[in-house]
Formats: sequence, C-alpha cells, structure tokens
Amino acid sequence: MDWSSYASFLLFAVVLVLVPGPDFAVVTRNTLAAGRWRGAWSAAGVASSNAVQGTAAAAGLGALVVRAQPVFEALRWAGVCYLAYLGIQALRSAVRGEYPPLESGPAAHDPGAALAGWRQGFLSNITNPKVLVFYLAVLPQFLAPGTGASVLLVFALSHALLSLLYLLTLTAFLYRMRRFLAQRRVRRGLDAATGAALLGFGARLATERL
Repeated sequence: MDWSSYASFLLFAVVLVLVPGPDFAVVTRNTLAAGRWRGAWSAAGVASSNAVQGTAAAAGLGALVVRAQPVFEALRWAGVCYLAYLGIQALRSAVRGEYPPLESGPAAHDPGAALAGWRQGFLSNITNPKVLVFYLAVLPQFLAPGTGASVLLVFALSHALLSLLYLLTLTAFLYRMRRFLAQRRVRRGLDAATGAALLGFGARLATERL
C-alpha cells in the first residue's frame, strides 16, 4: 500500500466528513430528540452503512448496483422518501413544541431507542447512492492501477471509522450543550432547522444527476 496516497486520502476523507449532510442532520436530530445514547447509535448506524457499502465496492458488488439502472434509481428514490419522512417528523415536532427533558428517566438507555437510532442512521446512509458512487468513482483515484481489493477495503473502512469518530464527537458536543439545548425555544428552532435541512437534502438527491 502506498502510504503517501493513504495519507492524502485520509486528509480528503476528513474534509468530506466535516461537510454537513444528511448524516449530520440525522445524528443531530436523534441526539436532540432522545439524548446522547440514541445519537451515538445513530452515528454507529451511519458508520455501519459506510462499512457495508465500502465492502460491497471492494467486492465488486457496488459496480453492479450502479450499472443496474432500475436498482440504482430505486435506491435513490428510497433515500429521497426516507429523508422526506425524517424531515417532516422534525418539522411536526417543531410545530408541536412538546419536549421531555433531555435524557430523562429510564428511556435514556432503552435498547429500543438504541435500535431506532441505529436504524435511522443506517437507512439514511444506505439509501444515499452518492456514498456508493464515492467508493466507486472517487476513492479509486487515490489507488495505483492494479491495486487489490483488500487495499480498497482498508481505504473504505478508514472512511467509515473517520465518519464514526466525527459523529460521536458531535453527539458529545451536543450533550455538553444540553442545558442550553433543553430550552423549548431552542429545541423548536433546531427541529425546524434539521427538518428543513433533511427535506433539502432529499430534494437535492431527487434532482441531482448521479
């Protein structure tokens, strides 16, 4: 493996994960709705999806999905619908303005909340075909011709790990700000912002040519 190329890829990946996108909005939404526990599991769901798509790309399965246009389009529209669903949920929460205290009671570490957070993170990422396109089109530019699938997998899993670390840092920051974020006016504003962002990401995914 060319360590210089790997370092360049890591730098690129850091910049990529820092750009706010659907993953950022979903993890923020889950952290605000149910606390750090659920936000962390949402981050794990995103990272799990990245690992799955990276493994698929390394195994050659990702290219088959992209070339099978009906499958690719079905994946894209599933992502559009899911982001729209999450966005509408956030906006409805902002309109109602009814919030329990952050991480209050036994529900804060409820396994059901963990599963729901993981599922939302995983589904929002796995239905985003741009992630698969990244692994198939962008990542190979950092690899020498003839590089084996194992090296591609190392690069892809490194991106998944960086994404996880960043999103966990985000949940920790939101947790530290919980007293400020617990204010009803702030919670409503954040719900409105994340809801609008999720709808915007869904609209962009629907109109972009991939």
